[in-house]
Amino acid sequence: MDALAGLLDGPRARGAFLLRMVMEPPWSVRIEDRAPLCLMSVTAGEAWIVPAGAGAGAGAGAGAGAGATGPVLLRPGDLAVARGPEPYTVADLPDTDPQARIGPGGVCTTLRGEPLAQSMNLGVRTWGNAPDGTTAVLVGTYLMDGEISGRLLDALPPLIVLPSGGRARPLPALLDDEIARDEPGQSVVLDRLLDLLLIDALRTWFSRPGAEAPAWYRAMGDPVVGQALRLLQNEPAHPWTVAALAGRTGVSRAGLARRFTELVGEPPMAYLTGWRLAVAADLLRETDATVEAVARQVGYSQAFAFSTAFKRVRGVSPQEYRKGGGPA
Repeated sequence: MDALAGLLDGPRARGAFLLRMVMEPPWSVRIEDRAPLCLMSVTAGEAWIVPAGAGAGAGAGAGAGAGATGPVLLRPGDLAVARGPEPYTVADLPDTDPQARIGPGGVCTTLRGEPLAQSMNLGVRTWGNAPDGTTAVLVGTYLMDGEISGRLLDALPPLIVLPSGGRARPLPALLDDEIARDEPGQSVVLDRLLDLLLIDALRTWFSRPGAEAPAWYRAMGDPVVGQALRLLQNEPAHPWTVAALAGRTGVSRAGLARRFTELVGEPPMAYLTGWRLAVAADLLRETDATVEAVARQVGYSQAFAFSTAFKRVRGVSPQEYRKGGGPA
């Protein structure tokens, strides 16, 4: 598993909130859904994103591929990734007063709480104030924290913007083509396209010049620690010890432990525990395997030990997590 795969073996949209927003100025929508991550791509016209606490006078935002702190203008082909749970505004101009609010679960109301879902419904997964509006924005939102690894979210600023640079992006075009279809299995198709779009965006973000990728991501490029990380990720069920890892990577036990901790930010066995539980969380949500079977697949010989570790880290038992309850 390479560095990118290790980073992104986590995005798993499940019934994501996806729509095409079609608007005619003046317009402004306040996003307060507390979702962990949202992707936006302008296909026609222009749209401004105003992060929480940033007003019209906060500046013109960020340069190419930078984390934005002020209002940012999106043009056709540009892609933005907004990390929750902080609110933000999407509008025709930075100082346009919001006329609508998107709350948890994608519920749309006026700022006074009056429902808008029906009045602004323009068809299958299409929403806005005018069917022939001059601005169109594709919106894809991950609804649950468990769909995106905390390790990945911690590595991102509140808002990143990836300008198109004049080149066409094939994935937004494909998503735009699919989003208004109403066919069997369409939600699964859209979920996977959203995952691919996020992976493409983050690959661009972390590989840009001067990128400040997280330590554990950069560690993948180290000849020793990178190999150790790939072994842990590819074989989470193996009964790993630091000595065993050191033997496979050709260094001393002390040398591996020291270098791994320096580059990754935590000792090898702590990383392994986190990785095992992340894999287990996906298995619990995506398969019908019993808790005992999941425990074995990630290296726990006893379901009790697995359940105890899972609850300590996730805050809920494996059974509760599978049902969608409690912290993600």
